[in-house]
Amino acid sequence: MKTTRIIGRGLGFGLAALLGLATGAHAQGAYPNKPVKLISDSAAGSSNDVTIRVLADHFGQLWGQQVQVLNHPGAGGGISARIAAQAEPDGYTLYVPASSTFLAIKGAAGVSPNLPIELPKDFKPVGLLMTQPMFIGVSKTLGVNTVAELIELAKQKPGEISFAATGRGRITHLTMELFQTMTGTKLTFVPYTGGPAAAMNDVTTGRVGIVLDGYPGVGGAIDGGMIHGLANTGTARLEGFEKMPVVAETIPGFRSGGWNAVVAPLGTPDAIIAKVSADLKTVQQKKEMIDRYRQLGSFVGNMGPEELVAYARSEQEMWRPILQKLADTEMK
Repeated sequence: MKTTRIIGRGLGFGLAALLGLATGAHAQGAYPNKPVKLISDSAAGSSNDVTIRVLADHFGQLWGQQVQVLNHPGAGGGISARIAAQAEPDGYTLYVPASSTFLAIKGAAGVSPNLPIELPKDFKPVGLLMTQPMFIGVSKTLGVNTVAELIELAKQKPGEISFAATGRGRITHLTMELFQTMTGTKLTFVPYTGGPAAAMNDVTTGRVGIVLDGYPGVGGAIDGGMIHGLANTGTARLEGFEKMPVVAETIPGFRSGGWNAVVAPLGTPDAIIAKVSADLKTVQQKKEMIDRYRQLGSFVGNMGPEELVAYARSEQEMWRPILQKLADTEMK
């Protein structure tokens, strides 16, 4: 009888343990069981914002939960990085930073102390959301129709032609710095925290000569004839935009583009990271998402955590000379 009691007691503890494991597994498998927030470093209506909201829609459909996009632009992405880093690491707040937040010279004048983002030191990587070549548009008052004509005019009027970009150090700013470096031209930078939407009136009236962003930011103005689209900054003409040349056809070797990553605060459980990463790849394989991004002049990323870390580091290395040039210029 004594042995029987011990065995019975052992079975009782065993069943309790098994029930506990089952309950824990069920709770973990239920993620997400409440709304999820996606923090963006970009202004509402910008190219980054539009592409993130596409992700939010598809995540919401997959998860059966509300997925809310919270916009925190400013400080070159430093504000959003701080807010995201301080969020509860429970998987219910994810961060979708743009490439610009990874591209900064730490300690340089005007650079937020929260930047650049370095993976996996600052956040836990989840995956690459998308890549997006940018479109260069010009005011019709400039009277140019090609990249070659823009270069020629800029050389005739050094410093007189301005360009609108989404804040200092953002990928739009860096792209035009690369443009000047590779063409030997001098342009004047005019930052707009609100993105192309905030600059468009100045561009259409001729107060600012050049604007660039992903298609969602400038496509409406180009298609509507408000500004003239010159080229995209990618490596090839885009499907659906075949008449739009690439800058590299005039400036060999020129390449630039925005991208967005999905990351999570440090301390987020590995099981949640793995699920979000797998779910990200699931929605990226949906024809509806692929087609929608293509309409926006974008491409789904399809990279997991380790690939994202390697990709971010390669981009940081590529842009280092331009970033250092900016830092050196400001120190003079």
